Amino acid sequence: MRDFLKTVILNNAIVDTLDWSCTKREISKELVERMSNRLDFYQNDLFDLIFALVEFKEFPHLKFWDEDGSKTNKAKQAVKNLAEITKGYQKLVEDSDVSKKRKLELEKKIAKSKTLEDELNELKRVFSEIAQNTNFQQRGYQLEKFLNELFLLYDLDPKGSFKNYGEQIDGAFTFDSTDYLLEAKWKQEVGRGDFADFCYKVETKLKNAMGLFVTIDGVTKEAILPAFKSILIMDGVDIIAIIEGRVSLPDLLYRKRRKANQTGKIYVNFNNL
Repeated sequence: MRDFLKTVILNNAIVDTLDWSCTKREISKELVERMSNRLDFYQNDLFDLIFALVEFKEFPHLKFWDEDGSKTNKAKQAVKNLAEITKGYQKLVEDSDVSKKRKLELEKKIAKSKTLEDELNELKRVFSEIAQNTNFQQRGYQLEKFLNELFLLYDLDPKGSFKNYGEQIDGAFTFDSTDYLLEAKWKQEVGRGDFADFCYKVETKLKNAMGLFVTIDGVTKEAILPAFKSILIMDGVDIIAIIEGRVSLPDLLYRKRRKANQTGKIYVNFNNL
């Protein structure tokens, strides 16, 4: 959403001043209200934003959440309503020379900007290269860097590996106002001892801290215990689903956390959610 707004709005400094800890609905409301209150400055940008929205025809990002198609139908109807309301304004604006010039600038900007799909394709290529590395220690470092880039793509404020009072932490990130520690392994199925060590690292931090354990090759059968309540587990199936564009990282984290809260199961991969 942030990338979309920065692409469409010419005076896009306003985007960074929005409260991005709020919901998308609240962010949208704040943006439109602030732009409407300063039409002397944002009128053309507001029109550009509206006209960019009415161009939406497909909504593939809703598929993961839209089992019965109702969300997609609602989105299409909302766009249709917006197009109907702004039909007269759109004709007036499109007829002006200023609008034509801004439209050309916008098209150039969109052509230059990398899409999410492009970024995911690049991460897919990198992941494939890492998978072919037979040096396990080197592959572990590459995985940490890969995950950092993945979390950065989804604006999760990632941090690289660091040491904390002798503990080695593979990374950290923030999701939905919660700070997560990261542990990443790509060598073999992970056992109970690895999870116990990681849980200790997480549980000795602040009360609301959580952990994400990424194990590409999955876990042993006896690894998961009900006592592990402060971490979530992600495996290679999850990572591939994300880089193939079948689910976004935030959506997958949200669903994993909800499943853990409802059932106590901290390891349910994408195929089983």
